[in-house]
Order: sequence, then structure tokens, then C-alpha cells
Amino acid sequence: MSRGTATDLVYLLAIIGFILALKALSSPRHARRGNLLGAAGMVIAVAWTFSEPSVYSHTRNLVLIVVAMVIGTAIGMPAARFVKMTAMPQMVACFNGVGGGAAALVSITEFIALSHKSIALYKVGEVLFGVVVGSVSLSGSAVAFAKLQELMTGRPVTYPGQQAVNAAIAVGIVGLVAAVVATASTPLLAVVLGLSLVLGVVFVLPVGGADTPVLISLLNSFTGLAVAASGFTLNSDLLIVAGTLVGASGMLLTRMMSAAMGRSLPNILFSAFGSVITAGTGPDAEGRTVRSGTPEDIAVLLAYARKVAIVPGYGLAVAQGQHAARELADALSGRGVEVYYAIHPVAGRMPGHMNVLLAEANVPYDQLEEMDQANLEMPTTDVALVVGANDTVNPAANNTPGSPIYGMPIVHADEAHNIVFLKRSMRPGFAGIDNELLYDPKTTMLFGDAKDSLTKLVAAVNAA
Repeated sequence: MSRGTATDLVYLLAIIGFILALKALSSPRHARRGNLLGAAGMVIAVAWTFSEPSVYSHTRNLVLIVVAMVIGTAIGMPAARFVKMTAMPQMVACFNGVGGGAAALVSITEFIALSHKSIALYKVGEVLFGVVVGSVSLSGSAVAFAKLQELMTGRPVTYPGQQAVNAAIAVGIVGLVAAVVATASTPLLAVVLGLSLVLGVVFVLPVGGADTPVLISLLNSFTGLAVAASGFTLNSDLLIVAGTLVGASGMLLTRMMSAAMGRSLPNILFSAFGSVITAGTGPDAEGRTVRSGTPEDIAVLLAYARKVAIVPGYGLAVAQGQHAARELADALSGRGVEVYYAIHPVAGRMPGHMNVLLAEANVPYDQLEEMDQANLEMPTTDVALVVGANDTVNPAANNTPGSPIYGMPIVHADEAHNIVFLKRSMRPGFAGIDNELLYDPKTTMLFGDAKDSLTKLVAAVNAA
């Protein structure tokens, strides 16, 4: 067997590992196996690449590669190991941006290496695609990270004529791309790089914090496409397939998230959704007030219920209250209460956020119910315990046509016999609108940190 044939077979094995990893990652039950399969495929690909004789033809380059890998490992492993679940979207944005930047750099270095030769037009096109898309992903992911990390405002940043300015930058990039294709000019390529970085920033600024996870998924797709372009530039089938898998899965995830929010992708990207907060902390404009309770009162309601639904949201993640939630569910189950978790597909800050968070606390998978199934059970549920969720249970999505979230699928907590909200305050969610469910006569509020409130409820249920 020739060396080339062996390389193709090994890379095919790695590609199969990537595909099986994506399949396994579609289910929380098999997600750990999916991660291991993907990592195994990458280890095989990297190990075989280092076995190539051409790698050792330039000792200086080999040393630089090893040093870069050591630095990357020293940064990446602790970051992934110690990141909090609430900061997982920020980490995804950071790693995604680095991937886009790496793809852009590969395209640029390949262009410079070939600039003294006669470059085919299609090669120039591959390079430019990788540079533009990779740079947009790099700078856009950096801004998304800053928004989620609260290094800058999470609200949309807008200014007059913003869309026109963005369009002008995009048109300028297209014109320069055509010029580079015609002239193969390295200085013009540098200008394209700079404008692409600017486009990534201005593209992300008008997107609000609640929509940033959708944007990160889209930018992740961009990074995959940039990597695929790098694969064409380097004649690497492995990079082409791996990049295409990331690009396609990222785009599908973006569409799924948009559908789960009941909004189109253009609306998410360009509407500056969530730029205004309308709610206050006292009685609302109609003079309505909320009914609050004590942990002891709510514990009695829960302990003597037949069925309880726990509806988790970002507030649960922020408070790191998943273990207390499981303890409460265990205490209720010990009293014969049926407990299930109603999981909205975009609760938290990314798809599957709540599933992973609760899995961390060893919540049984059979207690996790997707939104559609949970909504079928809600009318027969005695208590819906909403922990840190807001927009994902807001009835305005169903009955207020003028609302920004009208049409968004929600968990029908309003159909339960009783509703209990665990919230820090009356402050609205990222949509910036009041939740009329807070004023429902069936609703009782328990104000405070979600973890502290859940801990008090566990003690009170055990004492009931």
C-alpha cells in the first residue's frame, strides 16, 4: 500500500469519527461518547500528520508547530476544565473566533507563499473566501464574547444609518475581492483583511444579548466554511470535510434556534431586539401587584401536590442552583410527588444548556421533558415551579400580537393549577417586556437568589 493511500484511509477513519461524534452529540445521553469520538478522530488525524516525512523537512517550522501546540494546550485545557456552565457560551465564542482567525491566517500565508508564482483564479478565490469569512468570525466572536462576559453592554448598540454603513463596508469588500482576483495584490489583500475584521464588529454590535447565542452558532458555521476553504487551499480532504461538517451543523443549529424563538434569522440579526426595558420594580402601569410567599408556604404547596413541573432558566444557571433543584426534586419524589423538568429549547444561553446543567447535577434523563411533551402535561400539573426563567414562559408570546415575542413557542406554565416564580426581582428578561404571568392570581413569588431559595424550599419540604 502506498503512503498516499494509507494517508487517505487514516483520514477517512478520522472523518468517520467526526460524523459519529455529531450523531452522538444529538442526544444528552450519548453526548459524552460523542465528545470522545470526535477527540479520537482528531488525535488520529494529528498523529498521522506528524508521521508525514514532509513535516520534518524544515526543523524550524516543526519547532514552531510544537511550541504553538504546547501553548494552545496550556491555555485550552484549563479553560475547558474550569469554565462555569454559565460561561460556556463565552468559551464557545472565544474558541470559535480563534478557529476563524486560524483559517484566515492559513489562507493569507498560502497566498503569500504563492504570490511570486502564477496563481490560478480559483486559488485566489479560495484564499479570499477564507480570509473574509474567517476574519468576520474572529472579530464578530470577540464582540459576542465581550457582550456575554459583560465587558460591554449586552443591549443592542445602534446608531443612525447603521445598516447603510454595514452594507457599504460589505460592498467595499466585494469590490476589493474582485481587485485582488484580478491583480493578486498582497497589499489589497491586507485591506480586505482589515475591512473584514471591521465588518465582523459592526455586524455583531446591533445584536442583543438574548440573541447572541444564535449569532455565535451562525459565526461557528462561518468558521467551519473558512476551514473548508483552507482545506481547498491546502489540498486537504480532511479539512474540507471537517469544515463542511462544522459549517452545515452550525447553520442547521442556527435555523433550529431561530425556529425555537419564533423569529426569522434576519429579524434576530437586524432588529436590535431587546434594546428597551419597560418593566419596573413596583406596581405596573395598571396598578397590579404581585403576591409573594414564604419558603414554608410554598413548601406546603409543593409537598402536598400530586405533580410538580420545574421550569429552569438562565437564573438557575447564574445561581449554580442545579444541585439544589435536584435535591428538591428528590425530596418531593420521596413524598410520592411526580416531578419532571420542562425544558425550553433555548432556555439559558445556548441549546442544550439546561440539559447539560442538570446532567451535571445527576438529574435522571427520564425526568427531562422537551417543551412539546411538557406542555401536554402542564394542564394536569399542580405546581409549575419556574426557576429563573422569564421570556420562555411569558403568555404574551401566545396572546399579545403586538409583543416582540409574539409567536415564540413557550412552556405553558400558565396552564398549571398553581405557579411559583423564583426570581431576584421584577426585572424583565432579555426581551425587555413585562411578564403578565407574574400578576396572575395563581402565581406566588419567592424573591431571592435561586440557589438560596431552592435550598430553603428543600429544608421546608423535609420539615413539612
